[in-house]
Amino acid sequence: MASRAKLSVNPRAEESRSRILDSAEGLFAHRGFDSVTLRDIAAPLGLRHASLYYHFPAGKEELFAEVMERNIRRHGAGLAAAIEAGGTRLRGKLRGAAGWFLSQAPIDLIRMAESDLKALDPKAARKLMELVYELILGRLQRTIEDSRASGEVGPCDAGLLAGGILGMVESLHSVPVAIVGRERYAMGCELIDVILKGIDYEEDRDAGG
Repeated sequence: MASRAKLSVNPRAEESRSRILDSAEGLFAHRGFDSVTLRDIAAPLGLRHASLYYHFPAGKEELFAEVMERNIRRHGAGLAAAIEAGGTRLRGKLRGAAGWFLSQAPIDLIRMAESDLKALDPKAARKLMELVYELILGRLQRTIEDSRASGEVGPCDAGLLAGGILGMVESLHSVPVAIVGRERYAMGCELIDVILKGIDYEEDRDAGG
């Protein structure tokens, strides 16, 4: 039965479906769920918006959920590879993570949680948030926990640090590189160094200001 199902896959239909997902992903990433219509997604592909229901019978909600799941899984795989390529030390792993996030479109977890996912069925929304934690936030957290367990870093809230690192690095997407004159990756590395080493803050210096 499995082989028969595999043989029944229509390559042209799969290609069309992939093009729809690509078009939708770019629009959803920049404008969010509410601001994108099926017509917006179909128009660049030369399709009528009604034809999208052939691939996604439940409409925009189903399409958005599949786009987000595909995007989260891709981010998870890329992040895992980047952390692995960062070497054995935490700094290198986190810099690898920063490089990955800055090479991709922003995830925008705040908009996702506060707006986009509220338009979905609660079960679908929960599934996506669980994937975000498992493949992205959880992977960063486990990386920090491993370094803590090995003695490379001291006691810390690994979950808090994982969320903070992701948020700070993602925020660099909004920095106007041409004005500040620095590459985003270099800024990301500096932020990671500040987290790992601190900024040598002392109460006496603050009191004198």
